[in-house]
Amino acid sequence: MAAPALLGCAGPQSALDPAGPNAHWIAQIFWWMTGAAILIWLAVIALALWAARVEPERQDRRRNNILIIGGGAVVPTLLLAVLLLYGLAPIPRLLAPAPPGSLHIEVSGEQWWWRVRYLPPGGEAVTLANEIRLPVGLPVEFKLLSPDVIHSFWIPPLGGKIDMIPGRVTRLALTPSRTGDFRGACAEYCGTSHALMAFPVAVVEADEFAKWLALQGQPAQAPATDLAARGRESFLANGCGACHTIRGTAARGVIGPDLTHVGGRLSLGAGILPNNEDAMRRWLAHTNKVKPGVLMPAYGMLPDDELNALAAYLVGLK
Repeated sequence: MAAPALLGCAGPQSALDPAGPNAHWIAQIFWWMTGAAILIWLAVIALALWAARVEPERQDRRRNNILIIGGGAVVPTLLLAVLLLYGLAPIPRLLAPAPPGSLHIEVSGEQWWWRVRYLPPGGEAVTLANEIRLPVGLPVEFKLLSPDVIHSFWIPPLGGKIDMIPGRVTRLALTPSRTGDFRGACAEYCGTSHALMAFPVAVVEADEFAKWLALQGQPAQAPATDLAARGRESFLANGCGACHTIRGTAARGVIGPDLTHVGGRLSLGAGILPNNEDAMRRWLAHTNKVKPGVLMPAYGMLPDDELNALAAYLVGLK
């Protein structure tokens, strides 16, 4: 029985396997409160068993009053007060902004995907979607927005969740303490495909991150094959550029995700599909079945060879 429960304490989306100081403080609070709750429960059960076993004629009224008032009111009040103060103490550190000169990332939660803009100090903004990569050991400040409904940005191994509220800007500073692959999610119900609104998070070494970000700022590569070239023609001919941007082409739409380097991302559809040609073809042909309620129209009416070309082109955008 214990093994399945312990499995929940680790994994890419576990708040109890911290990979940053914020998550470490939150995990500590959880374990201390869990331990205190177990102690209170054991004490209550022990008193209940004792009271049930003691014969009525041996009851001492004064002792019973002390147990009821002390064990039922005074001790729990003191213990809960200590836990409350312990839980409130880290809040200033959890809400503190990142130091000046830190990397800033603007994340907009939209039904049901993530618009991500990297704002490096002294550099040009780079717009991506549906994944986040971070340099290990360096503080990052997130600027969190929403243009439609309330979402909530949460990377459990790195820190707590922060709501994204239309008309407001919220902020969150995180410092990853180890490299690894994690999973973030929307932690506030936001509509039909709320459960399908996730994003992979990769924490890498600082030099690897710098190279990756520089690559993401470049225009899209030209198609490497004839099939991909036909896919680019189809992409532009079918009006995909009205919603999506592919830098280096005539596609400059801003309604949907930027696809300039979509083929190099860790997943498709906001963390729900692997990034390969089969999954891309499925997404293009059956968009609403893969993610119910999504605003992007399905292109299942296109011939199979055209869908194959589109998938080859998009997956080739590394």
